[in-house]
Amino acid sequence: MTKPRLAVRAIILEDNRLLMVNAWPDGQSDLWCAPGGGVEAGKSLPENLCREVQEECGLTITVGAPCLVNEFHDPARRFHQVDIYFHAEIVAGTLDPAWRDPEGIVTTRRFVTETELRQMRFKPDLLPALAWGRDPASTGALYDPLELIVR
Repeated sequence: MTKPRLAVRAIILEDNRLLMVNAWPDGQSDLWCAPGGGVEAGKSLPENLCREVQEECGLTITVGAPCLVNEFHDPARRFHQVDIYFHAEIVAGTLDPAWRDPEGIVTTRRFVTETELRQMRFKPDLLPALAWGRDPASTGALYDPLELIVR
């Protein structure tokens, strides 16, 4: 197994709807997740998260408290990733259907209600609790143990 990849993700609620992205290029999967991605060395986790949300969604955010450490793996590909989730707020920009992720990974992004989210395939399983079930000012982060990656 290679060493784990570190990534950051944003829990962004606007009008009680959660921002979600499909991070599988060309519709390879119907799995949705919170926006974010890999951490670049030499930058803080919040700086990395701001960059990732800008790239994937064209939005400027402020980053709040961490709320979840989630890890997943794909034993067949020898892949292991640790995601650190943070509450965040949009300070500039709006979702634009014409926005293009420079890396071409995120091709679809949208805000969803809790009811809509529960009808979608998403990861991690704790996402609804992070968005609607916990106080965003809570200082205690949850831990979601290692789970298999799904496609």
